[in-house]
Order: sequence, then C-alpha cells, then structure tokens
Amino acid sequence: MYLLPAIDILGGKAVRLAKGDYNQVTVYNDDPVAQARVFEQAGAQWVHVVDLDGARSGVPENIAIVERIVRETSLSVEIGGGIRSLETLKRLADAGAARMVLGTALVNDPELAHAAIAAVGGDRLTAGIDAKGGEVAVSGWIEGSGVAAADLARAMGAAGFKHIVYTDIARDGMQTGIDVQAYVDMANAFGNPVIASGGVASLADIERLAPVAESIEGVITGRAVYEGTLDVAEGVALCASLTAVRP
Repeated sequence: MYLLPAIDILGGKAVRLAKGDYNQVTVYNDDPVAQARVFEQAGAQWVHVVDLDGARSGVPENIAIVERIVRETSLSVEIGGGIRSLETLKRLADAGAARMVLGTALVNDPELAHAAIAAVGGDRLTAGIDAKGGEVAVSGWIEGSGVAAADLARAMGAAGFKHIVYTDIARDGMQTGIDVQAYVDMANAFGNPVIASGGVASLADIERLAPVAESIEGVITGRAVYEGTLDVAEGVALCASLTAVRP
C-alpha cells in the first residue's frame, strides 16, 4: 500500500473542490509543481494529479504542468481529467505520466477503454470510478450516468485494467472519514486491489484500512494534507507498514 497525495489543478493552481463542486474552490498553492516538490521531500513516491479544467471541458489543459512535475521531481505521476481520446492518452504518456486515469470515457466511450489497453497496456491505465450512492458520476462529477459502480468495475477488470481509483464523491474533500466496506466491495468486483479516494482525513482513516489491506493498493488524500490533519511523511510510513503485514 502506498500514499498518493493529490494535486487538483484548476486555472493553473493547486486547489480542492468540496464534493466536486466547481463553485466551492479552495486554492492551496499557486504553483502545482512547487506543491509536488513538497510531497516529494516528505517521502511520497506517487502523486495523483487531476486536471479539473480538463475534466470539465473534455480536453486536458494542464499537460505542461504534468511535464514539469515529471521533469523536476522523481515522483511517479498518475493523471486524470479530460482523457477522452487515444491522442490525449498518448500525449500524456509521452509527457512522462506513469499512469493515466480514464473516467467519463469508461461510460461514454467503452471502445476507447479497450483501445487504450491495446495502445499502452493495462498496467499504465487506471479506471477512475467516481460514485455517489453507488452510481457512477461523469463529466467532472456534474452528471449521473445511470451505471452502477460495481458493474463498471467488474467490466473494467474483465477488459484488462490493472488499477482502479474509487472515489466516494459524498465524502471527497469533506474529511468525514471513509467507508471501508465500499472499497472491499469494489476490489471484489474489480478483481484487483483498489486505490481508495474520498474522505481520508487522518492517519486513523488509513489505519481503518489495515484489516482489509489485501483489498487496498493505495490511498489518495488531498484536503487533509493541505490543512494539516494528515502528515504526508507519516502517511507514507503507515501505508508502507500496512503493506509489510499484508497476508
């Protein structure tokens, strides 16, 4: 298990949205690359980047920032937001992203998911499933899809995806804690461990994942590390220790 501090980019700045609401924006750092360096210095090996501009427009708008993070740090970058074509996917791969997250496209363009696996391989792809009440949300969390999250996870696992990020929108950015069973259910549906996202507010939340560590690949945390309720260095160490004791 490993920690993925999050950098959500909107208008060139590192921000957080409350419950995915573009009208509830908090700016945490004017320079996302500088923020990435902070995470690197704290011992993180991964960073989860979300291009919020791209998630809303359907076209990534912050690839240059991704390139700088790759070039100026040693972090492995997982990037999502607006990846809805093979061309975009390849541009991000060329930019040095370690993994690309497909979200809305999984629902709106299933053929792209299969083509993406053929183009870059399942291990460089992450199925990004954002859900509220068990229903997948798309287009930057603006729209419901009518698709059950577990059904989509099952389909993506069968298609060959090796990684999945499951975000509970109702908890994301709210620091309300996590729903452990939801991650276990998604891992069972997907057939591989999941990256847990949404509501991780403290080390105690990560510790709650210990009994189900075999179902958890990584943990994404955003607002908590910016507001000081979760120390990145301590989170990195705790995740590593849970990996060590995984059955």
